[in-house]
Amino acid sequence: MIDLPAQLDAVAAAVPYRVVGHVESLSGGTIQAVGLPLPVGALCRIDSLGGRSTEAEVIGFQEQRTLLMPLGAAHGIARGDTVENLAVCSRLWCSEQLLGRVLDGRGRPIDGRPLVRTGCPQPLHARGAAPLQRQPIDRPLATGIAAIDALHTCGQGQRLGIFSGPGVGKSVLLASIARHTSADVCVVAMVGERAREVHEFIDGALGAAGLARSVVIVSTSDDPPLLRVRAAQVACAVAEYFRDRQRHVLLLVDSLTRLCHAQRQIGLAAHEPPATRGYPPSVFALLPQLLERAGRSGGGSITGFYTVLVEGDDFNEPIADAVKSTTDGHLWLSRALANRGHWPAIDVLQSISRVRDQVLDAQHLAAARRVLALLAAYQEIEDLVSIGAYVAGLNRQHDLAVTARQRILDFLKQDTSSGYTLQQTRQRLLDLCHWIDQHEQTLARPLSPAGGK
Repeated sequence: MIDLPAQLDAVAAAVPYRVVGHVESLSGGTIQAVGLPLPVGALCRIDSLGGRSTEAEVIGFQEQRTLLMPLGAAHGIARGDTVENLAVCSRLWCSEQLLGRVLDGRGRPIDGRPLVRTGCPQPLHARGAAPLQRQPIDRPLATGIAAIDALHTCGQGQRLGIFSGPGVGKSVLLASIARHTSADVCVVAMVGERAREVHEFIDGALGAAGLARSVVIVSTSDDPPLLRVRAAQVACAVAEYFRDRQRHVLLLVDSLTRLCHAQRQIGLAAHEPPATRGYPPSVFALLPQLLERAGRSGGGSITGFYTVLVEGDDFNEPIADAVKSTTDGHLWLSRALANRGHWPAIDVLQSISRVRDQVLDAQHLAAARRVLALLAAYQEIEDLVSIGAYVAGLNRQHDLAVTARQRILDFLKQDTSSGYTLQQTRQRLLDLCHWIDQHEQTLARPLSPAGGK
């Protein structure tokens, strides 16, 4: 049976005539071709001596030359090699058969199993839904992490950034969320990851049960920068496919920092000026284009979690600032908590969810605010407590914060293998607040006179 929509899409993506140019020069991974009037983003094939072929993408122009960057190794490309157009824009074939699969930055399987080209072709370079077509975020999405679900609850269609320095537990947190989330489908993009950690993440952290309802897209650090950027775009295309079929999708991208590094290489190769601390303008244009593809529209949703590796634990470096200004909240992972063995190392006072108030009931919201208020009160006197200079009885709120401190920390900690439903987290939070109420009443009682008189 002929898939008519797929055939029509293939015609729309193709150039209606054959365009052939020639390689003029190659420098630093950038190929300059002449006689190749193709638009930016067009996919080409470079035919070299010996029958070797290399795919490349148009990234810009310089005078009468077209600038391309290869999707693979540039070895073997020589001056005068033929460059021929393949498609105006890249597309990925999506279907239910993607569940449980591991793909590369081109959307090809790397798990040793064949992938049948059936289903619907999705464009890699798509725009997010129009503002008036987006539905309000008013339903919670469970992550299985008590610190998130209790105090900074995520909503279906929300975008959250996860910020931390290296070695604080971002990847482990993402894997735990992928295993325990209430979403229907999980799409994981590992951008610029170490090759050694890919197998560990899929088999060890994610596990067979998590992989069964997930699609993992991998582009390791030794891939060309175009493939690293395309890996995130492939993940967005897969997420949009399932969203359009009324599914609630959790999109996990690790990490946006490595994605920006790859785009910086592409931008500098296209002779863009390094505008902000070495980052060209295309980096800050790419981030909102990618982040705005998440959201809630129709009957489905895409909820995005994006990790940001901050340099020197600097929360205000350019990439972190750009992500914070676009997302609907952020989670800050604290190195001090991680060093104390507190997992997840989420600093709940430095974190925020901008849609929390819209997705929680009044009782849950009041309990979350109370716990955060006690943590903030303890932070005010933490130095005094640490050196033994705190005097009880002067401030009832501070006394209660000191009393409840360990109980709250125990509530926020959990094992990497455990997860809670949203109902379980809510009940545990209410039980914690009930315990706090009882101790507050104890502190409020006046002291009895000596001898009971």
